[in-house]
Amino acid sequence: MTNTETTRTEEYDVVVLGGGAVGENVADRAVQGGLTAVIVEHELLGGECSYWACMPSKALLRSAAALRAARAVRGAAEAVTGDLDVQAVLARRDSFTNNWSDAGQVAWATGAGIDLLRGHGRISGTREVTVHTPDGGTVVLRARQAVAIATGSDAYIPDIEGLREARPWTSRDATSVKEVPASLVIIGGGVVAAEMATAYAGFGTRVTLISRGALLAGMEPFAGERVTAALRENGVDLRLQTEPSRVARTDHGFAIETSAGDTVEAEQLLVAAGRAPRSVDIGLETIGLRPGTWLDTDDTLLVPGFDWLYAVGDINHRALLTHQGKYQARAAGDVIVARAIGRDVSDARWGAHVASADHGAVPQVTFTDPEVASVGLTAEAAIAAGHRVRAVDYDLGWVAGASLHADGYRGQARLVVDEDRSVVLGATFVGPDVAELLQAATVAIVGEVPLDRLWHAVPAYPTVNEIWLRLLETYGRESAIPKNRERADLTPVD
Repeated sequence: MTNTETTRTEEYDVVVLGGGAVGENVADRAVQGGLTAVIVEHELLGGECSYWACMPSKALLRSAAALRAARAVRGAAEAVTGDLDVQAVLARRDSFTNNWSDAGQVAWATGAGIDLLRGHGRISGTREVTVHTPDGGTVVLRARQAVAIATGSDAYIPDIEGLREARPWTSRDATSVKEVPASLVIIGGGVVAAEMATAYAGFGTRVTLISRGALLAGMEPFAGERVTAALRENGVDLRLQTEPSRVARTDHGFAIETSAGDTVEAEQLLVAAGRAPRSVDIGLETIGLRPGTWLDTDDTLLVPGFDWLYAVGDINHRALLTHQGKYQARAAGDVIVARAIGRDVSDARWGAHVASADHGAVPQVTFTDPEVASVGLTAEAAIAAGHRVRAVDYDLGWVAGASLHADGYRGQARLVVDEDRSVVLGATFVGPDVAELLQAATVAIVGEVPLDRLWHAVPAYPTVNEIWLRLLETYGRESAIPKNRERADLTPVD
């Protein structure tokens, strides 16, 4: 698509506002269903995850994690004689972001039959998006079927005296850094704060983390406790139950005054205090919605009150995770196609595509040291939702596969069991490389697999997956044995 006219109008079946991973998937699913689609993007096609979040952050974390893993196994530990090469880590990170070039993503979109229009798009009416292009032109896009908002979210900057004026880092700056600072203060206690504290401590940066509560407060308590202990072991100065009260720039960086009455100074300051909806300047007011707000949707990702407007990914605040956004995108794309050809999405053949998993089966990995892998409800959340539950805990270090995986392996696992239905509602694993345990737990929860069937999903020995057997044994094998069954004759046979 070229911009040769000052103003022009074009029609598509689907107009997608935002070209991150979520927007790409909406458009791709629509095109696969026989519709036409265009993505409007003012930055890089591929969005936050590809260039400033998931991929670069995990690349920054992985090298130090691999080094720690080698040092945790005798024989390998003796072969490790050097420290982390930070510049090599940054260069590896750059390879995953393609040096912040989206040429590969543009080629993919072209090959998939998706049009791309670069520029800032705003909703300008029913089924209409007006785009101001970099060359000064204007393109009015009219959607025959749907407009999908997939603009994502931005870092939230809390209202702390002097903070905005001090121009701190956000997660984008932390993941795209070219030179690692000698010292760093992080404001926040969630996933981004904990991961970046882990990454920068691994680089040798002197890290101070200030959080008004405990770390990873929305997870099972033992997850935050174990990550807290590990960060302290790795030299991070944790100021928990503490709030920053004032921030100022200094000749050498930043000075942060805290509610504890002290001042912390550092070369750089990262704010990782949550996310805000990227909906301030996308034209919501033209259709009666309030700019700067999250957008509510039903499970088909349709915004209530509209038969053509979808909100997909972070912008709907259902689950601010890339994989959940892509899941929603597939659902939204399928529903748009179904409605375009007159299908009833309540029909089982189409209804299966709605985003029902966002309610209670959301998997997430926090790539700290140790890793935290969780899915579904915590014990506290399950009780609050009215379930009668039992939490089943087991020390991961007692599993044979874990002791082989690393000398002195430390970790913990928990299942949250619905006592009335005998199914798993939630699972949390904390320990080295527990991310690979998560999909089995997700399948068990989404599939509502009864515990007496899980007994027959035999884990291979000796792997860390044996934790499933140990958790079931801890829950009580009696629950898998039919009641009133006579005991078998156990007389020895010669």
